[in-house]
Amino acid sequence: MYKVTLDQSVEKAVERRRSAETARKARIFNTRQRVMGVDINALNQQVQERKHQQSKEKQENKAADIRRICRDETLMQQDMNEKEKCKGLHKNLTQHWATQQRDRHDDDLKCGLKEAVKLTMPEADLGPASMQIFQGEDIGWEKMSKEKKKKAERDLQAQMDENKRRQMEDKQREMLVHKTLLLQDQRGTEQAALEEECKKTARIALDNYNQALAAEQAENLEYHHRREDRANLAEILHTLTSDMMTECAEAAERDVGDGRLPQIIPDRWKGMKPEELSTIYREQEQQRFERQRQRDAEKIQAAAWDLHLLNLSRKTEEEERRAAEMRREQRIQVEQFNMQLAREQQAHQEFLNKKLYTNKPTKDYFNQFNGSSR
Repeated sequence: MYKVTLDQSVEKAVERRRSAETARKARIFNTRQRVMGVDINALNQQVQERKHQQSKEKQENKAADIRRICRDETLMQQDMNEKEKCKGLHKNLTQHWATQQRDRHDDDLKCGLKEAVKLTMPEADLGPASMQIFQGEDIGWEKMSKEKKKKAERDLQAQMDENKRRQMEDKQREMLVHKTLLLQDQRGTEQAALEEECKKTARIALDNYNQALAAEQAENLEYHHRREDRANLAEILHTLTSDMMTECAEAAERDVGDGRLPQIIPDRWKGMKPEELSTIYREQEQQRFERQRQRDAEKIQAAAWDLHLLNLSRKTEEEERRAAEMRREQRIQVEQFNMQLAREQQAHQEFLNKKLYTNKPTKDYFNQFNGSSR
């Protein structure tokens, strides 16, 4: 019995290790999961937790909305109840004032009367602490009423007299203000008339001054025109009689003495003499001759330089041709050497394939590797 139990536990342990090895192979040999590092179970668990959190937040928000609505309704109902309560209290207080407090007890104290006011409410409703009517306190009620009426009439008459006095003072004040405004308007009108008269006088004086100034300016302008005309006529006469118009050549020369040549005055010079022109022409002809001789020398020098360049180009072409021939011979030698190396490599490869590497591995040889996750 003990051996059977031991064998079963060993078989279960082997089966458990075998299933763990199979699951481990499935995880390790899964290219997508191994390269990208994607844990599907963890992602699914995160998605479920996120959905559960969102649903929980939605339920909490809904419950909060319901509580807020209930609280708002409760507050509104309390507000309405308080308003109704205040309205009822105000109504009861107004009714009490209208029915029970028509004659206040304070009026009796102000008038110096010691008699109390008789209330219409029964004493049973007021209570012992609110009793205001005692025996013997209602003596002289009619006299008190007459005094109160007389006092009210005197106060009313005093108020009417005070109002009449204030109205009279207001009327007198308004009349005084009206007279003051009329006087100010009259003064303003007179002052405006005086200002207008002063402005009119100033305009007349300004017009007279402007007319005198214009006459003076016209006289000065005419004088300047006459003076300018006289100056222009004098300048024209001087120009007509000057050496510039007569073209006198001696007028442009100035003798400096000491046997030196006379100097030329630029603003009076009218041109060169024939002797000076012939001298200039001879110098120009000599310059043209020298220039032609120089050009011929440059042409000869250019032809010699072109011949030299032609000889250099021929020598250069000959050297390039010899260099190309040498490069062709070197390329032929390299090609022959490469062919020899190719033949040797081919023979070595045939030796490796046909004689050395004859035992090729099969699929079973490769399948024995990487078969376990350990």
